[in-house]
Amino acid sequence: MTSTQDADLDFAISRLGECRVPSPMQGVRFVRDDEQVLYHGDAQAAAAVVRAGKPLPHFEMAGPRERIYFDPSALTCGIVTCGGLCPGLNDVIRSIVLSLHHHYGVPTVLGFRYGYEGLIPRYGHEPMALTPGTVIDIHQRGGTILGSSRGPQAVGEMVDTLERRNVGVLFTLGGDGTLRGARAIAEEIGRRGLRIGVVGIPKTIDNDVSYVQQTFGFATAVSEASRAIYSAHIEAEGARNGIGLVKLMGRHSGFIAAYATLANSDVNFCLVPEVRFTLDALCRAVRQRLERRRHAVVVVAEGAGQELLQATAARDASGNVRLGDIGVFLRDRISDYMREAGLEASLKYIDPSYAIRSMPANAHDSAFCLMLGHNAVHAALAGRTDMAVGNWRGEFTNLPIAAAVSQRRQIDPTGRLWTGVISTTGQPRELV
Repeated sequence: MTSTQDADLDFAISRLGECRVPSPMQGVRFVRDDEQVLYHGDAQAAAAVVRAGKPLPHFEMAGPRERIYFDPSALTCGIVTCGGLCPGLNDVIRSIVLSLHHHYGVPTVLGFRYGYEGLIPRYGHEPMALTPGTVIDIHQRGGTILGSSRGPQAVGEMVDTLERRNVGVLFTLGGDGTLRGARAIAEEIGRRGLRIGVVGIPKTIDNDVSYVQQTFGFATAVSEASRAIYSAHIEAEGARNGIGLVKLMGRHSGFIAAYATLANSDVNFCLVPEVRFTLDALCRAVRQRLERRRHAVVVVAEGAGQELLQATAARDASGNVRLGDIGVFLRDRISDYMREAGLEASLKYIDPSYAIRSMPANAHDSAFCLMLGHNAVHAALAGRTDMAVGNWRGEFTNLPIAAAVSQRRQIDPTGRLWTGVISTTGQPRELV
């Protein structure tokens, strides 16, 4: 993105109205509404915006406000979790519930079951009453106590349910599709002239939400992926011409594969969706590696190399194109190549994806989830809506959902991260 485009970024947050209620929180540092987190971290880029006579793009800083919009004692809140599982879902649920109860004294929190289905009466999913006792130890378990589902639901019916149950704030935990659904709900609420806040907590294990530097579950995923890579390396070293092949999550963005590679310097080839490769170039490079060192480790993100597979128009319930299985494809094609080249090789294939998704969050993610939940509650009680909680340059931010879903965050093939991967693996920069 160019500096000129950066200058036109708008991160303004929608509000339900003026905050007139004194916050019941005590002994905390309140955030002023004029406190901001600058988008630019590069002085030259920021200077270019200033020279153009435009204000520096900035995010609203997250955190508790001295005055809030809702009367907490009369407020009902709802929580919904959507999409695939991800480490930390229960941690965020727990954080929201405990913050609503202990920080603000909100009496009623409803957990809507099985994603947006829980807001549609015909599915028959009665909401779960969430209390401090209900959530006391859920952070020790993977998954989500509320269940999850994929796919859109009728926006009007969902808003009807919020009205009928007198819900003043809906917290939505999910990825791109969930956030788009949350925005549609907020827009319908606006059309009806209702005073209901919608606050999203971005959930994508792939870490690909725009203008958010890290999503919860990502740190756990990298840590667990490193274990799988270690196993692949041991298997590869244990056989003459051994090849360890690991497929990791990453439909459009290869952040898990890249960071797991950096965390484990035994990887020799890292393949991500952002960087094209050809089968012939990869197989030649792996063969050369075997001839030199007698073993190789290959890490591939699930969305990499899709152009090598048979195209399909099939989509899942969330509207995502169903990917071909690049892991199985490479397993078979690399084995065939080595056999045809007269090189006896032993390839071991590991796909830890679902094992990683269902893991409890590690300590880093648990602390991160706690702060995300707290800041989501602070924003909601202050009347913010149609927004998601993000983080940027070490600070938590309030981010418009429109910005969060504007594009997918991806690895820059010319940037420092990918340069670090190339330097660590020693793989050719061009595998074509």
